[in-house]
Amino acid sequence: MSADPGRPFAELAERFGADRLCTNVLLAPYTTFRIGGPADLFYEARTPVELCRAVRSARELKIPYFVLGAGANILVGDRGFRGLVIRNVAGGIEFLDDTRVRAGSGVLVYHDLIQACVDHGLGGLHHFVGIPSTVGGAIWQNLHFLSPAPERERTIFIEEMVESCELLTEGGEVRTVGVGYLDFGYDYSILHDRDDIVLSVTFRLEPTPGEQMLDVIRENLRWRDDRHPDLWLYPSAGSIFKKVEGVGAGRLIDQCGLKGYVHGRAQFFHRHANIIVNLGGASARDVLTLIDLARTTVQRETDYVLEPEIGLIGEF
Repeated sequence: MSADPGRPFAELAERFGADRLCTNVLLAPYTTFRIGGPADLFYEARTPVELCRAVRSARELKIPYFVLGAGANILVGDRGFRGLVIRNVAGGIEFLDDTRVRAGSGVLVYHDLIQACVDHGLGGLHHFVGIPSTVGGAIWQNLHFLSPAPERERTIFIEEMVESCELLTEGGEVRTVGVGYLDFGYDYSILHDRDDIVLSVTFRLEPTPGEQMLDVIRENLRWRDDRHPDLWLYPSAGSIFKKVEGVGAGRLIDQCGLKGYVHGRAQFFHRHANIIVNLGGASARDVLTLIDLARTTVQRETDYVLEPEIGLIGEF
């Protein structure tokens, strides 16, 4: 597609309503990096039905599309996205019984779902406090967190709480699948390799005393505050690289003397070298330059090969 959507706009406007379909929308404000050029077409899906309709329409009309959640863990190119960006805000939180809760894929895990579960005395998801993600994004990446408490120090994965997932499959059918279908791994689910779209997720949680959950929440937030940037001050996409053979990428980047290094308006964060922050007005090209620098330097000096875990979206 070109910057002039032309016929695709007319086709989609007829299906979505002209007042719901926007053109030339800057994507930077919709990402935690605050970086990214314009999308040719932009639509906000407010319900699972609207999400299905948008994806099916893009597939049918052969329009490139991208489903945008919280905008974390991605870097959008300076030239934006040639096609349709579907912003998923499909909500809905329903407590099915004493241990199960179903949430729409556009629900924010931190701001909405965790609070609702704590209010209902259900624990498990509270470990992920402070991590920006929608429910759909959490499943896509198998959201995880290393608990800082010595007596329970281990990586906690969201797959441990997933009972089932409602998908719009790449074949166009709505289907409910069990956790086995998702083939979870570290920073991985089957959604990386299949064009399935999460519509809702049912979690099975544990009844947990409220004060116990609040203690974990406070502890985890303190741990994150010591290491991770405040997104209002230092927009970022979280960790840039995956672990390498069990070794943290931040340790390797720091070892090579790159922590705090600045290029343009982007910087390896001074407290966590595996996070690149936007100092204000950073471009995607600034970030890519630092990514390339880290990969080249770490491989030259340590023989380790860094692999990015963030998604690169659009044109750079």
